[in-house]
Amino acid sequence: MTTPRSIDDYLAQLRTALRGADPAVIQDALYDAEDHLRAELAEHPNVAQHELLARIAGSYGAPAEVAEIYLDKEYQVQQALRTPRPPPARSALGRFFGVAADPRAYAALFYMLLALPTGIFYFTWTVAGTSLSLGLMVLIIGLPFAALFVGTVRALSLVEGRLVEVMLGERMPRRTPYADASRPLVERAKAMFADPRTWSTLLYFVLRLPLGIVYFTLAVALVATSVGLLAAPVLRLLTVTGALAPAEVHLPPFPFDPLLFAAGVVLLFGTLHLARGIGKVQGALAKHLLVRLPP
Repeated sequence: MTTPRSIDDYLAQLRTALRGADPAVIQDALYDAEDHLRAELAEHPNVAQHELLARIAGSYGAPAEVAEIYLDKEYQVQQALRTPRPPPARSALGRFFGVAADPRAYAALFYMLLALPTGIFYFTWTVAGTSLSLGLMVLIIGLPFAALFVGTVRALSLVEGRLVEVMLGERMPRRTPYADASRPLVERAKAMFADPRTWSTLLYFVLRLPLGIVYFTLAVALVATSVGLLAAPVLRLLTVTGALAPAEVHLPPFPFDPLLFAAGVVLLFGTLHLARGIGKVQGALAKHLLVRLPP
């Protein structure tokens, strides 16, 4: 590649060198590079961009070198953080019950329980902030307030990204898209409003409420039903021993106890499979709506 003559040229070459990588990794790499380049440019305002970039290519690295280093470090971090998976079972029965050894299934189930309170917060923040931004747009404080609101939404997207990455295992950005602080507020606001990720993030936060209701309801209902079915033989035993009065517990006839217990086991493991599947779908949705996809 030729030596970049501007920051935009450097970033374009870096994006090309990272082609095929995870979009979240590309977003983080572009942020780090642009932040470093603009900081160097601010420290040397009297040096032409092409001269400064020629120096940086020797110290910070050429775009291809930076891309290679970034991908290598990302691979090392992912290998270090990757949860050890149990050996795959060969039989269908082993695969069904083997979900009990998958930490991602439990993390996804916990995410489903957290989905309702976080969804309520995201939805309320988005609707209230959008309404106030539109209502104040006729005043002089309208644009600064809207820019501040969009900034908080971007910050919240990082919080949601941490939850998605830790609980669902989907790589998410660790940094928001770069915003040059040296540019006037109006230009920065225009850039944020023109960014499709701003609107897709708002859409994601609005969707998180109905999705949160569905996830929370499924998790509570299925877990409670599973535990209730599994507890039937125990409750029967407690009534037989006199620990519970028969009138306090309403149980089906005794021959159904093994069937109820078996149904509880199947439903419990099926719930873990469902949670793991929902986690993958939710992670893909978050990646599609919260991450700036490369052109």
